[in-house]
Amino acid sequence: MRGTLPASATELGRLSDRLSFLYVDHVVVDRDAGAVTFWQADGVASVPAAMLAVLLVGPGSKVTHAAMSLLASSGCSVAWTGENGVRLYAGAVAGSTSAGLLERQARLVSGQRTRLAVARSMYRLRFPGEDLAGLTMQQLRGREGARVRACYRDHARMYKLEWGGRRYDPGDWSAGDPVNRALSAANVCLYGVCHAAILHLGCAPGLGFVHTGRQLSFVYDIADLYKAEVTIPAAFATAAEGDEDLGGRARRAVRDAIVEARLLPRMAADVKALLGAPAEDEAAAVAGPADLWDGGVGTVAGGQAYGGEEP
Repeated sequence: MRGTLPASATELGRLSDRLSFLYVDHVVVDRDAGAVTFWQADGVASVPAAMLAVLLVGPGSKVTHAAMSLLASSGCSVAWTGENGVRLYAGAVAGSTSAGLLERQARLVSGQRTRLAVARSMYRLRFPGEDLAGLTMQQLRGREGARVRACYRDHARMYKLEWGGRRYDPGDWSAGDPVNRALSAANVCLYGVCHAAILHLGCAPGLGFVHTGRQLSFVYDIADLYKAEVTIPAAFATAAEGDEDLGGRARRAVRDAIVEARLLPRMAADVKALLGAPAEDEAAAVAGPADLWDGGVGTVAGGQAYGGEEP
């Protein structure tokens, strides 16, 4: 059964219909037909690969080649994370989707005016009803910083928690206070989901509009749209309940918030709207050779010889 052919493009679940993410650690990840399996000493569990958006693989895990082959062909992103789901080390997904949104993204990020317009649209999603047309990037960053600090203070007051600011050491997660540890665990889950959505739509995670210089710059751009709604409330609520299994409870709180807010379909719609793509146009898996660029005319079919018969 391991060699069963993967699902076809028409059989794959749309991003908006998939499970948001699944975190596992200390397991062996393998494949059984069209399902990815998770083996531990006390048993095995299976999940259809075509209906999973992102798999977060924690420490102590082994992933077989067969599992990676299935996940890649199913359009499921795989992210390798640190202990408790904190820190996103790397991610991978198949490159078989249409490049339409990627080409839009590349054009927009390459021009200063178009890049600023997209960045303003991102901030506009966080400041509904406000006129941001005349603001510079410096002014937009200042306004966003004030909004996030106020959000932290409001939640600290709501849950009666001490809050001294966002402080954490990426190399020593346990050294942070409970709220900061919960925020780190919650954010890495959101990054994994955003990474999966961006790759599933065929966009480049490294071509950011607000963030820049990192391979996950666009991931951070999109995640910032939802932190005040998803990860900040989840982290403060989790920290208020105590320190036991803090990372695990923060991840489950984020999972529940993503499901309740129907974040995956919203995320897909927001990315396409920011890039000026039709709302119904989701990057689909494509088969066969890539088209060839034909100068200013357009494209021609690939996979064939041009120029007539050779002498």
